[in-house]
Amino acid sequence: MASVSAPRWVIHLPTTLTSLGEAVALTVALRDSLGHVTAIDFGEATLSEEDRQFLRTRIWCDVRLDGGDRCRRRADHGGPCSTTAEDLPR
Repeated sequence: MASVSAPRWVIHLPTTLTSLGEAVALTVALRDSLGHVTAIDFGEATLSEEDRQFLRTRIWCDVRLDGGDRCRRRADHGGPCSTTAEDLPR
């Protein structure tokens, strides 16, 4: 019998930012400062416009690597996944 896991919760955190680049920069800053908090899964972070929340933009590659870490490169990266962060467009 398959085990049933508890549902995960998503925090929707609206901002006053008006560009995708600014929103990405804020998300990167949050990951850099709160990355040690294991309850936050930054690998799954997405962005959306306030009135188009059904259309989400993935920021990072979500591939899990050996050891349980996630790839820290941007979502559309070329080449192999890595735990080394890659500059994101601002």
